Amino acid sequence: MLSMAKERCSCTSSLVLLLFFLSSIAKAQYHQALNKEGSNISVSSFFVFGDSTVDPGNNNYIPTIFKSNFSPYGRDFSKHQATGRFCNGRLVTDFIASYVGVKDEIPPYLDTTLTLQDLMTGVSFASAGSGFDPLTPNLSMVMDIQKQVDCFRDYLKRMELMIGKKRTLDIIGDAIFIISAGTNDFVVNYFSLPVQRQKYTVQEYQLFLLQKLGELLQDLKDVGARKIAVAGLPPLGCLPVVLTINPLNRIQNQGCDDTYNQVAVDYNQKLQNKLSSMQESFIQEGGGRIVYADIYQPLQDIILHPGKFGFEEWTYGCCGTGLFEASFMCNPVSPVCPDASKFVFWDAMHPTEKTYYLMFKTLGDTINRLVLD
Repeated sequence: MLSMAKERCSCTSSLVLLLFFLSSIAKAQYHQALNKEGSNISVSSFFVFGDSTVDPGNNNYIPTIFKSNFSPYGRDFSKHQATGRFCNGRLVTDFIASYVGVKDEIPPYLDTTLTLQDLMTGVSFASAGSGFDPLTPNLSMVMDIQKQVDCFRDYLKRMELMIGKKRTLDIIGDAIFIISAGTNDFVVNYFSLPVQRQKYTVQEYQLFLLQKLGELLQDLKDVGARKIAVAGLPPLGCLPVVLTINPLNRIQNQGCDDTYNQVAVDYNQKLQNKLSSMQESFIQEGGGRIVYADIYQPLQDIILHPGKFGFEEWTYGCCGTGLFEASFMCNPVSPVCPDASKFVFWDAMHPTEKTYYLMFKTLGDTINRLVLD
C-alpha cells in the first residue's frame, strides 16, 4: 500500500555508494554548520513525528488522497505556495524550530531534493491522517507511526554514511524531538467508526493509545533521543468538523461539545502521568527529558475569548463552508475567507497560521526545559 514510502525509507546500494563518496564533503559541512561564528545554538537538529498538525508535506510522496499540496493551502506561506502543510502558512513546529535557531521551516523527510544541511538540521516524518492506533492511518492510506520510525532509522543510516556514526549520535543526542498525534484516533476513528468502540471503552482506548505512544518513546530513546516533547490533545469538541458531526451545539449556539472535550481532558491527564513515569525510567537508564506540551488550554483560551486575540470566527473554517472541508475538499475552487487572521481555523480541522503562532508562544517554557542544560 505504501510501496513508494517503503522504497524511500530504505537505502539502496547505489545510494550507499554515493553517500560513501560524499562523506568527506559532508563532514566538512557538518563542522561548518555546528561552528557558525557567533552562534549560540544549543539545539543541533529537530525531528517530528505525528499527524497533519506537524506534517509539512510527506503525504505528497505517498499514494493517498489525504494531501494539501494545492491551493488554497499555503496561501500565506512563503512564496504563497502550498507545501503539503494543512494550513494557510507555517505550523507550530516551524515556529519552534525558528525559535531555537535551527531553521525557519521543517521539511518533509520524503522530499528527495533535501540537501545535507536540510538533513543535518532536521526533518519531519509525520504523515497527515496518522495516529497512534494502527487502524487510524489505514483509513487514509498514510504512514503509520511505525513506518515513520522506519524512516527515521533510514535517516540514521544515511547520516552515518555521510558524517560518521559518532557525529550522527551527537546530532541525535542534542536534537529536539516533537510528537503530535491522537486527534485522528478519536475524531476520525473511535467516534466515527464502530470497530474500536466494540473493543474498547473510551478509557480503555485512551490507555491503548498511550501504550502505543510508550512504544514510540522507547524506540526513540533506544536510538539516542534525549529531548522529547509530546503534545496533548486539543479541545476536540471545538473543532468545526466535530460541531458539524454533532450539530446540536452548533444549532443551539452552545459552543463546544463538552463530551469530546472531556475525553481530551482525561486523555491529557493520563498522558502527563505516562510521561512522568517514563521520565523516571529514562533517568534511571542514562538520562533524557520528556516534557508534556499543552495545546489544549491555549486553544481553549482563544476559543473562549476570540476577540482578545483579534479573531472573529472559530466555529467555521476559513476554507469553503468551514463546516467539514479538509484536504481535497478544500481545493482551488473552494471559496476562501479574505483574511485568515480573523479565523481560528483554516479548514474544518486545522488551525490557521495565526492560531498556530499564538499556541507556539505559550510553549516557550516547555521548549526551554528541553533546550537548557
